[in-house]
Amino acid sequence: MVTIPRASKMEYDLPRLTLRQLEYLISVGETGSIARASEALNVSSPSISAAISQLEEELGFSLFVRRHAQGLSQTPGGRKVITQAKRVLAEVAEIADIAADVSGAARGPLAVGCLVTFAQLVLPRMRVGFEATYPDINVRQSELNQAEIFSALRRSEIDIAITYDMDIPADLQFTSLVKLRPFVLLAASHAYATKSQIAISDLLDLPMVLLDLPISTDYFLSLFSNVQATPRVVERTRDMAVMRSLVGNDFGYSIANVHPQNSISPDGLPLAAVPIKDPVRSLRMGLLTAQGADKSRTVKAFLDFSKEQAKSGAFEPIGGEVLK
Repeated sequence: MVTIPRASKMEYDLPRLTLRQLEYLISVGETGSIARASEALNVSSPSISAAISQLEEELGFSLFVRRHAQGLSQTPGGRKVITQAKRVLAEVAEIADIAADVSGAARGPLAVGCLVTFAQLVLPRMRVGFEATYPDINVRQSELNQAEIFSALRRSEIDIAITYDMDIPADLQFTSLVKLRPFVLLAASHAYATKSQIAISDLLDLPMVLLDLPISTDYFLSLFSNVQATPRVVERTRDMAVMRSLVGNDFGYSIANVHPQNSISPDGLPLAAVPIKDPVRSLRMGLLTAQGADKSRTVKAFLDFSKEQAKSGAFEPIGGEVLK
């Protein structure tokens, strides 16, 4: 009779680490700051700080060098741990996909980014319906500008994003949902507010309030290329609500693509939206992913759900036209 010897005890105990600690570690390493990681993850700074301290105590060495003015810098050991932590979380995600394949259901985390200019109008309502349909998928959302969306997808900080088809890089994949035509936003008291249409040439002498975000700015300015002119920008803001209030107070007109649910500025003043007469480029709202991301069941579930929402006319209240 052959006796199979028991496996000998390892010469060292495995460190007690949690996936949540690794997630916090990666975010701190990528942002270089506990405060910025806290904002990105929507978790309190003390919780993240405690998790990093617990990791360092468990591993027996420092993961970061703390510099007051420059934030946190990765130590050589910390850099190696962060690299391996990313591999671990990627493997865990694959385990979740295997479980979904076996059970036939989509489940697990899903990080959704959304263009900041329309996030408040689109994402919360989509999440309500999506999470009711897929209760086993845990959604985490982020509001970003277009350049930040590209970066977050490439760094796997988000799985999918709702955005416009503005300057989409070749290494990312865009799926169109609806078309949104640009329009001129004016104070209701403006002389042009009652027009049925406005030509771009009629705007050249008027003051403009520009929604000044990376890549978005280029799109708005490009609308004036047909008349070979540039608008007279007098105010710039990165906030859609601030833009609407500036317009409502008659600091100037603005141009937008998404229609809010009402024609009132955040500070209570009436606004008017007038279509542009010229044949200018519309934007398509859709979903942006890394190449091959739709192999994930959670990503595919969000893609399919969003397409059904578009077909049903869910985006019509904000000006979304169903694609033919």
